[in-house]
Amino acid sequence: MSISYAMQTGVSGLRANSTAVGRISENIANANTDGYRRSFVQMVTTSTLSDNAGIAPSGVRAVQGSDVSTGGAVRTTASATDLAIGGQGFFVVSKQPGETNEANFMLTRAGSFLPDENGDLRNAAGYYLAGFPYDQTASIGNVDRNQFGDLRTVNLGSLSQTGSPTGEMTVSGNIPAQQTGLATPGEPFLSSAEYYSPLGEAERMQFSWQPSATASQWTLSISGADGAQYGEVTVDFHDSGPLAGAPRLYSNATSNAAAPAGFAFDAATGIATLTVDNGAVPQTIEVSIGAPDSHTGMTQFAGDYSALKIGADGAESGVLVRTEIDERGDVYGVFNNGSRKPLYNIPLAEVANPDGLLAADGNAYVLSRNSGKFSLNQAGEGSAGGLTAGALESSNVEVAQELTDLISTQRAYSSNAKIVTTVDEMLQETTNLKR
Repeated sequence: MSISYAMQTGVSGLRANSTAVGRISENIANANTDGYRRSFVQMVTTSTLSDNAGIAPSGVRAVQGSDVSTGGAVRTTASATDLAIGGQGFFVVSKQPGETNEANFMLTRAGSFLPDENGDLRNAAGYYLAGFPYDQTASIGNVDRNQFGDLRTVNLGSLSQTGSPTGEMTVSGNIPAQQTGLATPGEPFLSSAEYYSPLGEAERMQFSWQPSATASQWTLSISGADGAQYGEVTVDFHDSGPLAGAPRLYSNATSNAAAPAGFAFDAATGIATLTVDNGAVPQTIEVSIGAPDSHTGMTQFAGDYSALKIGADGAESGVLVRTEIDERGDVYGVFNNGSRKPLYNIPLAEVANPDGLLAADGNAYVLSRNSGKFSLNQAGEGSAGGLTAGALESSNVEVAQELTDLISTQRAYSSNAKIVTTVDEMLQETTNLKR
């Protein structure tokens, strides 16, 4: 080995170990950075062939990498939009909201998302969270999970729910059998039900159950909140056998509605069809009282009268009051009208080799040839991890290990520096030979 080779070897050691110190310093500095993945340096021997086909003295070079596949500890927070991934996968983010260029999407584990001034969810690094939007039918449709084109920025600002009219209503409850068959029947039993107009306004209709002097027979009258009558029907109930208490017969259906309002009753199904005069086009509502010979709707048993249980579709118009995110990545909006509907699904991007991702600014990563192809998977399904709302993933850096590595690397740097100074002294001695 010549003196110049020794000098080059020492310099390569200085360069490699200074790179290692830089990575260790970066790890220590980001020990408290949410979702951070530690970087590291591996020392690789370098050598070249000499002129006589022998192996020249070896140097060293630093090969940098990141420990992306190892997760960090999860801690709880007070923010409902903070997200932590328990397992594999990455959030898909972009630098700008409403991004459409697939080349501008990146991956991250930093889930400290908060709405900005426009309601777009953005993390502490300034990256915007992407997800698949749900439509009005609570479906995300057929999305391509092997590209970013169907993703949209998750926005929670100024969301409102348009009202939808009630089209179907179910009525159930119990009326007391002992109130029928009396010489002088008592007062009717009254209940009301809420339904929604085409403009999303809550309105009410009333149900009156008048006991008859005939045992197990009642007259049902339906009217509007203003007292305007729709119609009435006679209901006979079974008084014995396995069908006791269930409707036996519907008869004498009579419409009392003033056009364009209307009333019709299907005795075979126990469904009343009401035409409500509340707009240029009247609203039609089907009210199911209970099919004959069935205990699924209204019943008549001895005992107390139970207030009617009403099931109705439709919704009142409302505005968003809070959001909820489940372990599958579904973002739900809770509105001031009491309804809850899905808004977005947050997929998790998975790649074949997470450690092959390239680090980008802001604790994010970009795809590379070494990382392999990606897929946008449902959180909590297959190999994708589950999501925890109100939590953040901590850095996977172990400070004690980094400090130990720092001491070891500093010693190696000092040793290589000693090689350089020793070779310098040897060269000085060689220079002095001419004297």
